[in-house]
Amino acid sequence: MNMLRAAGIFFAALGCIWLLQGLGWLAWPADSFMLGRSEWALRGAIAIALGLGLLLTAFVRSRR
Repeated sequence: MNMLRAAGIFFAALGCIWLLQGLGWLAWPADSFMLGRSEWALRGAIAIALGLGLLLTAFVRSRR
């Protein structure tokens, strides 16, 4: 269960960074190739969904 939670948190956090960089809202690092690129915003949204799915799975399994 702890591995699912850790993976979920990792993917959700990484996805947030990718999403914000892809939207151009997070300009760090300043020379990042991901800044303002819609494909990275989409990948970020997918990573967030994956992370939340892993967290939900870990929560449901711990309730059993």
